[in-house]
Amino acid sequence: LKVRVVRSSPPSSQFKATLQESYQVYKRYQMVIHKDPPDKPTINQVRLVPVSFEDPQFKSSFNQSATLFAKYQMAIHKDTPSDCGENEFTRFLCDSPLEAENAPNGPECGYGSFHQQYWLDGKIIAVGVIDILPYCVSSVYLYYDPDYSFLSLGVYSALR
Repeated sequence: LKVRVVRSSPPSSQFKATLQESYQVYKRYQMVIHKDPPDKPTINQVRLVPVSFEDPQFKSSFNQSATLFAKYQMAIHKDTPSDCGENEFTRFLCDSPLEAENAPNGPECGYGSFHQQYWLDGKIIAVGVIDILPYCVSSVYLYYDPDYSFLSLGVYSALR
């Protein structure tokens, strides 16, 4: 048995070289030990989208995200439709006091507020609202399609 410690932040070359293999071990572990289904979202099905109406990915997925937010709020938190309309969604999860910044030594995506979108079969099934800052990542909120609650997307998002 050989144990190796590889730097994950910032990602070292060894970390990058073994990421896919490590992920496959994680996925198999989740399926065998926790009985996760094999179609649970994968690394390639998660998009990090800057929260900006100037960003084409954000604009093109806004309606789908807002609709998913309303479905989640009504099913999980028993909100009324008027409590989770597009204006409430924008105020709560799109308006951020953080300004986007692309520092030379920062992450490729930059610093700021992001929607981490989980896609399955061409549709968004969950969104993690996160702030990426110089010394931490802050999970602001996660909402998901209640039809996919069996995937434990909150747990998956926290681990990711």
